[in-house]
Amino acid sequence: MRVIIERRFHGPDGSGNGGYVAGVLAGHVASDTVTVTLRRPPPLETGLRVSVEDERGHRVRLWDGEDLVAEGLAGAIVVPPVPAVPYEEALEAAEKFRALENHPFPRCFVCGPEREPGDGLRLEPGPVAEGTVAAPWTPREVPGRELVWAAMDCPGGWSFGLPGRPAVLGTMTAQVADLPEQGEPCVVMGLARSREGRKLHTATALYGSGGRLLGRAEQIWIEVDPDTFGK
Repeated sequence: MRVIIERRFHGPDGSGNGGYVAGVLAGHVASDTVTVTLRRPPPLETGLRVSVEDERGHRVRLWDGEDLVAEGLAGAIVVPPVPAVPYEEALEAAEKFRALENHPFPRCFVCGPEREPGDGLRLEPGPVAEGTVAAPWTPREVPGRELVWAAMDCPGGWSFGLPGRPAVLGTMTAQVADLPEQGEPCVVMGLARSREGRKLHTATALYGSGGRLLGRAEQIWIEVDPDTFGK
């Protein structure tokens, strides 16, 4: 079984967006909650092989030739989700995001401000409290589950503030309860949980209209050196 990460779904230039790639791989795991660990930057426009590692389908791997790109396992989330803020408050937070400078990955599919509307998700996770961000999102069409994973990716990193100290997604455990409808006003939350050296522990959640919980995630981000990352 092979998958291809199209170039438009990149995070940092030249590699797949972590949440999107994790969501694609999660679709091959027989579990409602999946943990995906990214082992190397996912290559774009390349035939990647998906291997099922056990008969129950609870463990899969993603390969670029002989190189392991990512692993997916049946997972669990035992902590409460990040609480939502009203959509109007998320709109105000987005204005604060737009005022930021030095976006580390300005063409990111999820949060890149240089993506054209409709090409990227253009999420704008701005602060609503200490260590908490929110972003409004109104899907132009009913998204696939991999796009819900993508939407729940970057707000986690932004909860720690990425300018000046960029980070990339290392591990994401996510659970998608439902998909938003086309044109439904949604709010994506991000929460900074704790720091362990270069590891940033974060959480995200996606809410639809009326505050219904659509998905939630726990993440580990890895801070990278902006002068050497990708070289």
